[in-house]
Amino acid sequence: MGYALAAAFAHEGHSVLLISGPTHLEVPELVDFIPVETAAEMHDAVSNSLGRMELAIFAAAVADYSPTHASPDKIKKAGPTLTLELTRTVDILGSAREPLGFSGTLIGFAAETQDLERNARQKLMSKQCDLVIANDVSMPGIGFDSDQNEVILVFRDHTETWPRATKHDLAHRLVQAILEVHAARQ
Repeated sequence: MGYALAAAFAHEGHSVLLISGPTHLEVPELVDFIPVETAAEMHDAVSNSLGRMELAIFAAAVADYSPTHASPDKIKKAGPTLTLELTRTVDILGSAREPLGFSGTLIGFAAETQDLERNARQKLMSKQCDLVIANDVSMPGIGFDSDQNEVILVFRDHTETWPRATKHDLAHRLVQAILEVHAARQ
C-alpha cells in the first residue's frame, strides 16, 4: 500500500520520499528512495528526513520486535523447541511528534486482526495522528501479498468505511482524502 501511495502522490505531481525495507516491488517513477533493512535503519532514515516534510505517511513498520541477541553462526538443532528473546524496537510513528518534533500532517496505518476501528482510533490518539487508515489483515485476499485492500479511515471526528478495491485505485482515492486532511490542518 505504501508503494501504491508513493506512486499516486508522484502521479499527482508531489515530491515523494519512500523509505522502505526489502521488497519485490519496484520503486515508482519520480519517487526518491531510501532502502533500509532494519528497524534501526528505518528510524535513522525517518529521523534524518522528517524535518523536511510537510506530510508524513507511515504505511508499515519494519518490525515491532527484533532478536535481543544475534548469533554470528547458524543456530543448530539442539532440542524440540527453541526460545528466542525479542526486544521491542523504537516506535517510529509514535516518536514522530515527540521526540522527533514533526509538526506536519501525520498519517498512520493500522494492520489489525480484531477490533479494527477501536484499535485504529486508539492509535490515532496515542500517536497524535491526523488520520489512521486501517485494514483487517486476517481477511483473506486483502492486505499483505495482495493487490487488493479494504480500509477504514479513522479521522478525529468520524470514521469512513471504504469497500474492497485494488491498492492502485485505493491509493488514488486516499491521496485526495489525505490532501483534504492536510489542507484542513493548515
